[in-house]
Amino acid sequence: MIPDLIDAPETAQPSWNGRVNNDRTTSISAPRDHDAELMLRVRDGDPGSFALLLERHRGPILHFLYRMVQNEAVAEELTQEVFLRVYKSRGNYEATAKFTTWAFRIATHLALNWIRDGRSEKSQTSLDEETSNGAGRQVPDRRRTVEQELVHQAKLREVREAIDGLPAKQRAAVMMHKYREMEYAQIAGAIGCSESAVKSLLFRAYEALRARLAHMA
Repeated sequence: MIPDLIDAPETAQPSWNGRVNNDRTTSISAPRDHDAELMLRVRDGDPGSFALLLERHRGPILHFLYRMVQNEAVAEELTQEVFLRVYKSRGNYEATAKFTTWAFRIATHLALNWIRDGRSEKSQTSLDEETSNGAGRQVPDRRRTVEQELVHQAKLREVREAIDGLPAKQRAAVMMHKYREMEYAQIAGAIGCSESAVKSLLFRAYEALRARLAHMA
């Protein structure tokens, strides 16, 4: 079914893993109080706490940016910029929102600016290169036959292509909603819009995906 393919977790990535569920806080992220405590320690001059935040959140941010800009080198560069901005802003940090919301807001802003500036033109990595680099690789299900696994992987690639073809803000909303398990309020904070606007973005995105992938139902 189409929803199963859209919801398929990306489980074989060495540094960024995604799992799909609706409107639940991501299990990758630390509890709000812990992240906030770490960031407050960073504000007070503790570099070890920043290293912990970087270790915990770099993977999800990197994967999100890769899927947004579809260029490995650019995603790495933008990820570094996200955490550089986080560190530079440490003196003004207040624990009023989840760290993940704040970090994804910065990441979304950088990605949308990069796309808007047109620097993404003709610089996307191919699907073959993506697979060879492990960015979209899946752990084979040993319960499937070789033929079934090949068909499954082909369908997953088609779903990823469909998501990557969405307008930038819709793609960002889908990636945060389905692959980072972020709630509407978190996505709204990251994109910089209202929750109703997020729901509208997701509705249009999923309608487009259903239409494009209807033959797979």
